[in-house]
Amino acid sequence: MPAESTKAKRLRAEEACRRLEELYPEAVCALHFTDPFSLVVAVLLSAQTTDVAVNKVTPALFGRWPTPADLAGAPISEVEAVLRPLGFYRTKAQHVVDAARMVVSEFGGQVPRTMEELTRLPGVGRKTANIVLNDAFDIVEGIAVDTHVFRIMTRLGLTDAPTPLAAEQDILKVIPRRYWKRANHTFVLFGRQVCDARKPACVPGGKCELVAPDGSRLEGCPLADICPSVGRTGNPTAKAKARHPKGGSEAQGAKAARTAKKERLG
Repeated sequence: MPAESTKAKRLRAEEACRRLEELYPEAVCALHFTDPFSLVVAVLLSAQTTDVAVNKVTPALFGRWPTPADLAGAPISEVEAVLRPLGFYRTKAQHVVDAARMVVSEFGGQVPRTMEELTRLPGVGRKTANIVLNDAFDIVEGIAVDTHVFRIMTRLGLTDAPTPLAAEQDILKVIPRRYWKRANHTFVLFGRQVCDARKPACVPGGKCELVAPDGSRLEGCPLADICPSVGRTGNPTAKAKARHPKGGSEAQGAKAARTAKKERLG
């Protein structure tokens, strides 16, 4: 089969974004935060953990250490105790304390406002930086590609990249910029309610928890007529990784592995 044109992908991407904007007109970041630093910490903590779980521990965390300076001086063991309900709590405790120390020592206690500076913080990858820039500073430089966005964009045929970082570069080429700001939030909701990793709504017995803006229950997938993966089971991102076991050359593969590890924690 001939390769699909970029124009066709752009038309599908735009239509998908338009429909999801209509379905989720009030989609916002599900993590609770009060300032840029609390958002940095919340996103760091959300790796391999639900937003609900993070929102349960952050009040206690910031109740004890409300500022970057406070958290920078916190004993790691005490931070670990607060974060214990979360997965990988030891690594996350180290990252949030180290990030607080860098914010204090190198940025005067203020969270930086550039992608380059944000991704210098321990544990912060491009995904986390995109969310912080977008939701804390209203600066839109890209789309935060988490596990939901990665899966859905792969199913929609907008990327076959092996990592979220590479996938972002693909999808930025086909999604109109006006949708970038809210794309993560709308696609995350869609992934949770409809485009499940194992049983999406388009397969028999698939998951569908869609509720229309008017409160009525919806059936099926609202993107089924434009999705090239409709009716297929399984997680396509695993197949994408299998197609690119080394991300290209040996050097690219090593870089992809390092990026994937960083993105899992950022």
